[in-house]
Amino acid sequence: MSDDRRPPKSPRPTRPRPGGDRQFRPRPKRERSAGDGLWLYGLHTVELALKNPRRRPLRLLATRNALMRLAERFEDGLPLEAEDASPMQLDKLLGSEAVHQGVALEVEPLEALRAADLSGADLVLALDQVTDPHNVGAILRSACALGVGAVITTARHSPAESGVLAKAASGALDLVPVMQVRNLGDTLEEMKAEGFQVVGLDSEAPAPLEDAALRGPVCLVLGAEGKGLRQRTRDICDVLARLDMPGPIKSLNVSNACVLSLYVVRRAITG
Repeated sequence: MSDDRRPPKSPRPTRPRPGGDRQFRPRPKRERSAGDGLWLYGLHTVELALKNPRRRPLRLLATRNALMRLAERFEDGLPLEAEDASPMQLDKLLGSEAVHQGVALEVEPLEALRAADLSGADLVLALDQVTDPHNVGAILRSACALGVGAVITTARHSPAESGVLAKAASGALDLVPVMQVRNLGDTLEEMKAEGFQVVGLDSEAPAPLEDAALRGPVCLVLGAEGKGLRQRTRDICDVLARLDMPGPIKSLNVSNACVLSLYVVRRAITG
């Protein structure tokens, strides 16, 4: 019998790429978890990250045009020297879906906050297992606009700090302190001991939010879409309230519900 086995093919030679593999190594498909370096992108997001004294930047990549636009926002010059990059290289690094505007910044995640760091805030927002990074980013943007002192998220079942989240937040990730906690219930109990009124948003609550007796400081708690607040969270709240919608659709996306409820609470505690 003849032997049909063929000798293995020799591997094709590969051409070395300018700058080496390290310079524009694509990110993994899954977002990096907290504790690893991560890439932020977009002019506004990168600008605010570079201006945040709590943020440690590592590398700045930019096209020539984007670098000129970014430099205009810093009177004393950029705090980090930029490396030249093409739009195609940034697409490869960040993914073709990333709207990077020609600039990307590698940073270390922000240091975790403690409950003691919230002293002096009159309004804090807590998210009970809200998982979508686009929603959390939009919530951070609304929180920034309405003067929220900090946003509390759970260590599990919440998105890690990432470029997608930062882009959706439009810079608010570096303006609003975020505190990630292992046990939200214990943290809410600690906040009550510090004088916070804990107010939970719940579609089955007995009264609308605008009729609730609110007094600052307030910690407003929002639950995940679909599941809402967990039972222990509900039990800890001083007040449970709902948002009443006059139109035929009675429920809202969690980020939309957040901005409406924050507006009601902000007006109630500041007059």
